[in-house]
Amino acid sequence: MFHLDHLPDQRENEKVVLFLRRHWISVLVIVVAFLFLTGVPLFIGWFFSDVMETWLASPTLGPIVVVAASIYFLSIWLFAFLEFTDYYLDTWIVTNQRIINIEQEGLFNRIASELDLAAVQDTTAEIRGILQTMLTYGQVYVQTAGEKGRFHFKNIDNPEQVKETIAHLVEEDKQRIASGGIVPGRVKSILK
Repeated sequence: MFHLDHLPDQRENEKVVLFLRRHWISVLVIVVAFLFLTGVPLFIGWFFSDVMETWLASPTLGPIVVVAASIYFLSIWLFAFLEFTDYYLDTWIVTNQRIINIEQEGLFNRIASELDLAAVQDTTAEIRGILQTMLTYGQVYVQTAGEKGRFHFKNIDNPEQVKETIAHLVEEDKQRIASGGIVPGRVKSILK
């Protein structure tokens, strides 16, 4: 299990319950696409090796082929790197008091949002298709009335279990607030 020692703006008595990333199938899709986009041109070059040798021996066409192939393969590496970065840095953290949604968009754009569990109105799990059913992964949507109306947990493992855990935590948080009156994490900000 993954352990977080420190959360952004960690509240008193706040504990991480779930740390979620997309399902491993997302990485498999990136790897398969990379291998296909790399392997097909290499196979075609090997199959037509006589033509390729003639082209590469040409003083005019040879450098053009080398530059074009270099651009193509570097683009594939860049695509794979960007997709893996997006996979790795998209995280969802569910604590006993809030949900933190961190989404990476490209290399230099990250959106982090959070919501208190007491603000959650509805949680929906969605599994579509044979592959998602067999590998038990899918989407979880958390509906709120806030500015960002819907949190989307993309392609996560065991979405039904995550939905049930969030629903249970929401009920516990609402009971905690009803019995205490003040949210413990908010006391510091009120007193400052």
